[in-house]
Amino acid sequence: MKKIIGLVGMGAIALFVMSSTCSDEDKVSADLTIASVESDNEMNVRKVGEGISFQKINFEKAKKEALKTGKLIFIDAYTDWCGPCKRMAATSFKDKEVGELFNENFINLKIEMEKNPDGKEIARLYNVRAYPTLIFIDGNGRVVKQSIGMKTTSQLIAMAESAL
Repeated sequence: MKKIIGLVGMGAIALFVMSSTCSDEDKVSADLTIASVESDNEMNVRKVGEGISFQKINFEKAKKEALKTGKLIFIDAYTDWCGPCKRMAATSFKDKEVGELFNENFINLKIEMEKNPDGKEIARLYNVRAYPTLIFIDGNGRVVKQSIGMKTTSQLIAMAESAL
């Protein structure tokens, strides 16, 4: 009985997290994502403290670095008030495997869209209308891949691999 109540509780929490995203697009896939969130959750808890290393550089400097190194830029477009953004920052982004993949292959930027000086320009250029929005771009500023909504560890890895 306790296991059933626990599973129902986890399902309710996952639905709440998925429904608190700022876009209706991802609510359609909430049922499909709940199982992934639950299965990845245990791994993420064990791997806290590792993960993506976000660089503290502006967008223009990141584009120059991308041109120089041939790497793509990964942008986590988030806001301070976004629940799914906070969840990813505490789980998926801290996963060791995610960190190794992203740190080796991308210039990683975490940009608060309402407070960062680059935020409004990035929102305009890349049609950011919900949070989190995850964007992979080349050194010329062209979008390679873009996605809206919270991603699990496995979803982030698949997204990054398809962008490469």
